[in-house]
Amino acid sequence: MRRQDFYYDLPEELIAQVPLADRSASRLLVLDKKTGATEHKHFRDLLQYLRPHDCLILNDTRVMPARLLGEREDTGTHVELLLLRRCQEGQYGEGMCWEVLVHPGRRVRPGHRLTFGDGRLRAEVLSIVEGGNRIVRFDFEGVFEEVLDQLGEMPLPPYIHEKLQDRERYQTVYAKEEGSAAAPTAGLHFTQELLDEIRTAGVEIGFLTLHVGLGTFRPVKEEEIEDHEMHSEFCILSEETAELIRRCKAQGGRVIAVGTTSCRTLESMVDENGILHAGSKWTDIFIYPGYTFHVIDGLITNFHLPESTLIMLVSALAGREHVLEAYRQAVELRYRFFSFGDAMLIV
Repeated sequence: MRRQDFYYDLPEELIAQVPLADRSASRLLVLDKKTGATEHKHFRDLLQYLRPHDCLILNDTRVMPARLLGEREDTGTHVELLLLRRCQEGQYGEGMCWEVLVHPGRRVRPGHRLTFGDGRLRAEVLSIVEGGNRIVRFDFEGVFEEVLDQLGEMPLPPYIHEKLQDRERYQTVYAKEEGSAAAPTAGLHFTQELLDEIRTAGVEIGFLTLHVGLGTFRPVKEEEIEDHEMHSEFCILSEETAELIRRCKAQGGRVIAVGTTSCRTLESMVDENGILHAGSKWTDIFIYPGYTFHVIDGLITNFHLPESTLIMLVSALAGREHVLEAYRQAVELRYRFFSFGDAMLIV
């Protein structure tokens, strides 16, 4: 299939810049994946579409304040680091090393030393790796996570230009396992009260972890989407959640993934016979039309960028024509798009 097959027109003013005060007040477009029929609700109406014995699977990753603003020690030149991935212990010698994105990259070379927060955190650039990212070794006193929490900023997507007033609004209310460079945004619509109502109604809730990388924002540049090289992300599925899913299916319930990250994790954890297994792995699964889903029956997701791997995943579940028509309606009805925008339920 061609990249252009997943294009739609989006007025820039529909890209949500700030989160709503009430998480569950966002709008909800409900799409029937078989017929293409749509309904227009609010997220707090979600329970109307869930049944006893269904299960929701949520990604409990927590976003790191992974954006660091500092300078080169020798020149005072301003630099920005975005933490992408912690390197394995000992991979680059002693000390804590990270793979980072650097801006402006042309001014930061191996051997350069960087400083942040008046010297509370320092870094030495060790090498340049594939894609132009850098490997840096950090030097600090105390606990790295505490230093990062004090000095770092939330790494908001490039299409959000407003400053985030409350960093917790870029976290889900159930975020626990720190490690993401971006939020699993479908989960931002849930409040603890709504989750309690869902459980009370007989719907089970399970958790998994996928640490979202910045590759989720990487555009598809190839004309034929099959030629796109997918980014890799680390995910974990516990035996408790795997058993919850098996029980759900045995009782005739539906497995509804909250977000494309939960979907990709679940679909990555099946063997060649389609059997689900607990475990952890790096996944680079690329789901697009023609894919056969083995685990999920439904999906809660936000509205995604034109020609992105995420709109391709959604189209694999509900059909490209159905999805593009739903998006056309969302634009016409002035839904809010992308990370802080409105939601879609596909069942």
